[in-house]
This record gives sequence, structure tokens and C-alpha cells, in this order.
Amino acid sequence: MSTSGVIKLADYVDKLLEGDRRSAAKIITLIENDLPGKEEIIRRVYPHTGRAHVIGVTGPPGAGKSSLIDRLVGTLRAEDLRVGVIAVDPSSPFSGGALLGDRIRMQEHALDRKVFIRSMGTRGTLGGLSRATKDVVKILDAYGCDVILIETVGVGQTELDIMHCADSTVVVLGPGAGDRIQAMKAGIMEIADLFVINKCDTADVTRIKNDIENMIDLSPLARDWRPPVLKTSAFTGDGIGGLWERLQAHKAFKISSGRSALEAEKLKAELLEIMYGKVMERLSTGGLSNGKMKEMIDSVLERRVDPYTAADTLLEKLICFREGA
Repeated sequence: MSTSGVIKLADYVDKLLEGDRRSAAKIITLIENDLPGKEEIIRRVYPHTGRAHVIGVTGPPGAGKSSLIDRLVGTLRAEDLRVGVIAVDPSSPFSGGALLGDRIRMQEHALDRKVFIRSMGTRGTLGGLSRATKDVVKILDAYGCDVILIETVGVGQTELDIMHCADSTVVVLGPGAGDRIQAMKAGIMEIADLFVINKCDTADVTRIKNDIENMIDLSPLARDWRPPVLKTSAFTGDGIGGLWERLQAHKAFKISSGRSALEAEKLKAELLEIMYGKVMERLSTGGLSNGKMKEMIDSVLERRVDPYTAADTLLEKLICFREGA
């Protein structure tokens, strides 16, 4: 990047750290589109991160995650907290943009200068989040958000990326979730720090709550922190204050019990993800772009080499290319 480009990025970052909303939006767009300068921005903002309480809100489609977040934002703003919301939606197959646009459901806070709402498309990612989500969290953290809420795309049993991104994970279930609990208990149900049964003004809530409590009783994961099972109504606002109290209690628990091991695991997962992306980029645009990949594929097709040997050979060539560079 040219010197003037670096200066412009530095200006944007300086304004971001001063709480400039427009700079935050521009930087997030740059990161989401993976444009040049992304890594330089992260290097500059990273020392200013680590202060926000990052809350992941996940669960199956139709559970009322967006409406619940809308109510929770109101509770947070009543305490004069600065809030960031990242709503991850399915991507348009044509533009790659967010298909649903959950900001439509949060219009009450759209004009609040202390609420920053951003919809992001998954862009083919299968874990319930966008690949850029972790970096956007860093930007909103440096921007000055006290709490960052991440709404995942409607997920099923195995979309568990949120556990590597959030400090507290809320699994939201709705009416008729009894059978879903059985289907999901080996996956998403095990990552919850809190369970929320939304739309509690409907029938079947007591049975669902009992099912979850019974599952927790049998889980070896609930020894130190037993996930509370809360009933809320995003329609009436019932239970939202209690949800925020329990989220604060969970944050206090993590601080008192030592966060270093958990944070190290999250960072390990993030580093491996970044390394994987860089390796794949170099495989496609680096030392293997000179016909070596095609040559090896032909060898595998002709059964002269097996796929594992071919992969090892290509990686060795890539390493030699990098060392030669």
C-alpha cells in the first residue's frame, strides 16, 4: 500500500478510537470485503481491545433472537452502556450481502448514536458466523462499545463458531422446542452459558424448561457454572432484566475463576483459522501457481501418486518457495 494509503488508514483508526461512527463503518466495510489494509488496521487497533463484554446469541431459526436482542439493547441503553450489534444473516447467492437484514427488526435503536448495528452475510461460512466477525468485534471494541451482541444465523446442531468468539453464549429456544432439544443436545446445547426460552407467554414452556434442566443435570460440563434456564418474552419484555443480570453474573464468574486458559483456547482457534486462510491463499496464488498443482493432479488421476503423497509434495514445494522468497 502506498504511503498516502497508510496515512489514510492511520487517520481512520485515530478517528475510530475517538468514537467516530463513520470511520467505524468504513473500517468494517473494508474488513468485511477483505480489502488491502485490513491487517494493518487490526495491528493498530488490537492494543485497544479486550474491554467489551461479547455476548453471542444463537439458536434455531424462529426462536426470536433478533427481537430478544432488540429488547436487551433497550435494557443496556437504560444503563447508558454503549452497544454494538453484529447480526449475521444468510448471504445472497448473487451479491454476497446479508439476505435478511435484521436491522429492520431493530429500528427503535437505529437513530441512537450509542448503538451501532451491522448486518453481515455468512458468505458461505457454515459455522453460523461470517469469517470477518472476529475482526469486526475488535473494531467495535476499540470503537468504545461496552457490550457487543452477536446474533448468529439460525443454526442447528453443529454450528458452534460462536463459542470461539463470545465471552458469554446464550442459546435461545422457542415454543415447540422439546424435540429439538433431543436433536441438538450433542452439539449446540453443550456450548450454552445461559439458556433462554423465548415467547414464554405461550404454552409448553414449563415442559421445555424441565427438559433443559434434566439435560444439565446429566451434563459433565456444568460443574463450575450451571447454565441458568430463563424464560423471556421479547414481545412484552418480561425476563429481559433478569437475563442481563445473569449475563453480568457470568462475566463476574469468568473473571473470578481466571480467564487465561479460556482466552488462550479462543486465541488458539483464531490463530489456526488465520493460518489456514493464509496457507490456502498461498497455495492458490503463491508457489503453486506455476503449474505444479496441475502436474500433481494429473499424477493422482493417473494413479502414479496417491492424494496424501501429492498433498505432502505440494506443501513441501510451498515451503521451499516461501524460504526462497
